[in-house]
Formats: sequence, C-alpha cells, structure tokens
Amino acid sequence: MALCIPNAQISRHHEVHNPNIPCSGAGAGAAVTPSKHVRSNLVLVKRTPGLLPVNPLYHSNSLRLVAFSTSESPMRASGGGVVRSSLIDPDGGELVELVVPPKELEAKRDAAAALPAVRIGSVDLEWVHVVGEGWASPLRGFMREEQYLQSLHFNSLRLADGSVVNMSIPIVLAIDDRTKEAIGGSPDVALIGPNGDFVAILKSIEIYKHNKEERIARTWGTTASGLPYVEEVIKPAGNWLIGGDLEVLEPVKYYDGLDHYRLSPRELRREFDSRQADAVFAFQLRNPVHNGHALLMNDTRRRLLEMGYKNPILLLHPLGGFTKSDDVPLDVRMEQHSKVLEDGILDPATTIVAIFPSPMYYAGPTEVQWHAKARVNAGANFYIVGRDPAGMGHPTEKRDLYDPEHGKKVLSMAPGLEKLNILPFRVAAYDTTKNKMAFFDPLRAKDFLFISGTKMREYARNGESPPDGFMCPGGWQVLVNYYRSLQAEEAGQQSAALSVQRI
Repeated sequence: MALCIPNAQISRHHEVHNPNIPCSGAGAGAAVTPSKHVRSNLVLVKRTPGLLPVNPLYHSNSLRLVAFSTSESPMRASGGGVVRSSLIDPDGGELVELVVPPKELEAKRDAAAALPAVRIGSVDLEWVHVVGEGWASPLRGFMREEQYLQSLHFNSLRLADGSVVNMSIPIVLAIDDRTKEAIGGSPDVALIGPNGDFVAILKSIEIYKHNKEERIARTWGTTASGLPYVEEVIKPAGNWLIGGDLEVLEPVKYYDGLDHYRLSPRELRREFDSRQADAVFAFQLRNPVHNGHALLMNDTRRRLLEMGYKNPILLLHPLGGFTKSDDVPLDVRMEQHSKVLEDGILDPATTIVAIFPSPMYYAGPTEVQWHAKARVNAGANFYIVGRDPAGMGHPTEKRDLYDPEHGKKVLSMAPGLEKLNILPFRVAAYDTTKNKMAFFDPLRAKDFLFISGTKMREYARNGESPPDGFMCPGGWQVLVNYYRSLQAEEAGQQSAALSVQRI
C-alpha cells in the first residue's frame, strides 16, 4: 500500500457610516482595546427594485426578497407565489454532491480495492468532506494544476462558460515520492482514511510539483515559522500534489457525538425552507459566543425585520475542522453554544446551529473569502464578517499578522463574490453603567470596558467570573469546567514527570 504523508468589478459599494464612530461588533474573536476599533459587517445581495423599502443607512446596493419558481425545495407563499430561502444560487449554478449512491456502493468498493492506494490524514479527510458535500462548488475534487494555479494566483476559478467563481484557498492533496512511484501510470487511485477504510476514488488524476514555499507565501503572505496549518499540515507533506475527480464512497462521519450538527449545504437549504425563512444570515466563528456576539446577531435580525423581511434565520456556524492547539476544542464550543440558546441569549426558534467542516488556515483576508463563498453554497444570503476575520497574531513578532480591516475590504472586492455587499456595525463593548454588552458610545468612552479574548481565557483559567452580562452563566460555566480540566491534566502530567525523575 502506497502512503502519503498526511497532515494535511466589482461594482462596489458605498459604506454609509459616521467616520467618527468605529464600526463593528464581534467577529470570530473577542472585543479589543479602543485603539484597535473592531469592525463588523453584513454581506448582502441585491434586491429587485420595488420589493422592499430602501434604507439610506445601508449600502447603495439594495436587497431583494426572492419570490420566483425554483427546484431547490420550494415552498408556497400565502399569495400563491413560490418563495425559497436560498437567496443565492450555488457557485456554478448547481450544488455539487459527490457521495456515491447506495446502489453503486458495493461496485465502487470493489473498484477501489483494485486501485493503487493513497493513505490520507485527518485534515485531508476533512477536505474530502468539504468537497464531497458541495461547500466548494463547483469544484469536483482535489485541484488539478490549472485549478491550483488559478486559486493560488487569482483567488478564483474561471469556468467553461467564462464566468468566474471565488476560490481563494487551494484545496489540494499532497503525496510523497514513494506514493507517486507506486501509482505509476494508473488513471485512478483509491483514498484510504486514517482508520484504514476506503474513503473515496480519485479519478482521471494529474500529479504535479508541490512548491511549498510558493504555496505558503502566496496563501499566508509570509513564510515565517509558526503558522499552525503550515507547520502541522504542509511542511510534513509530500513534494507532489495529486488532483482529480472525487467519488466519495459514503458520507464522512466522525462518531464524536456531534455528527447530527454537521448538516450539508443541501440539508441546510432544506432546513431554511422548512422554517419558511425569507433571509438567512450566517455567522462564522471558532471561539465561544459572548454577549457581544449575541448583540450583533440579534441586532442584525432586528435590522432585517426593519427592512421588510418577515422571518430572518440565523445560521450560527462554528468551524469544525482543524484548529490550532490553543483554540477551545469543538466539543466544548458546541456545548457552550447550546447553553447560549438554552439561556435565551439567542432565540432557538430563529437560530440554526450547525458545524462547518472546513479546516482553519488562519490566512486572514485570503481565507475570509473562502468562508463567505462556502456559506453562499449553503444558501445563506447574508454573511457577518468581523474584525480581523480568520486572522491571528504574527507567529514571531508581537503584532497582528494581517491588518484587522483588510478582511472586510478584500471581501467587498473579491472576484466571484460581486453579488455580496457589506453593512457596517458599531463596536460592541461592556457598558459598566448598564452591566451588559452594548454598542460603544464614543461620547462616554470611559463607561465602556473592552474584554479581550486573552482576558476572557485568563478569567476562565483562574476560575474568576467576568462582569455580569458579559456571557450567559451557563456558557461561562462550560468554559470554566474546560479550563479546570486542563489544569488538572497538566498537574497530573507534572506529577507523573516528578515520579519518573525520582525513580
């Protein structure tokens, strides 16, 4: 069996806001100091003139309420028309779904067993999951060289009809020299998962050079050591990339008690329809939800209602793939999100919590395009983007790796995402006069407390409570319990190490 080394024009927009009032709420990260104003925005689609009132506080590009016939799980409106929740069609016009039909599974397994085998790692499996369910539509497999170069250099793919779709993140599979030699001239290979089971067939393959330095530099804008995805996935990977069309043998499952949260784009579209949503706004995050996040999400829904929508639905969509080691684990985050709904901070009747299966690159403005594009394929027509989306601190210097404002600006200009607009929000911070999270008022700046993500984690590790109203009690207790378990584990490891030294 061959092995690979695993893990691994924009007619834009006139922002209408007071330049003296900082924009945003809370994106994936927590609030920061006033000198680094948080900016958060909402991505909108255009509207058919006359259907909704134009609000001068929003971008000049207006919204549309979709009311037309569609094959995508339509529902009947009271007026007799057909309304659907998916206000944006999938990229390429059709949602890609690559899981083999059950009736073909046995024959495909037999075919896989006769092919050269490529063993993939856990992160590779996450990408199989992503592509197989259509999050990367119209991509149908791991990228061949032409697709890879377009993604790497243009952040987009040009389709056969001349149209352009966004594709800012190269989705590729690396193999080593030994695996390349074992494949020989075979046009197809079988992919073997981390547990030794057949995962997929990769057909009509193309093998090409994996220039790691170029890939890293163009994706992250730096080759500094310490980038999490680079260190754990790319550097240990092989020197070749293999592309081809995927046939996924069965839906990817993780058996971690969270699979029921992993709704595919098709399933999400159906869920939006079953709730009779006329607008869907997605919130991407990889951190616990505090009340500043909730304020932003609830205020977004309020604004949509004011604009004429009757039933906006929130897609609370935490990232569930690879994350760096110091991020809060997925199971803890999902438990914390559940408490947010249980405590009524977010309304369960108008919120869908699901897991986005993508790995995390921490590639800032490059990656935020991928996050937005994937939610378009899932049918969401609004996308909230915060300060420094998909960013992180520089791995070797004491500064942000990316300009905190560039993610929002790049998203507003990204090729293939021209249908999206950005709506600014004010800063969310802790109002000490009201003992709750509120939008920042620069006229009484001394009344506001900015609690950073670092400070929040320090509270939790020390068993301290943040100010009342910063996070719902149930959600905070989840974090306290998690950090206590870490401390107990670390204490146990230190004790074991001391015992070994004494021996």
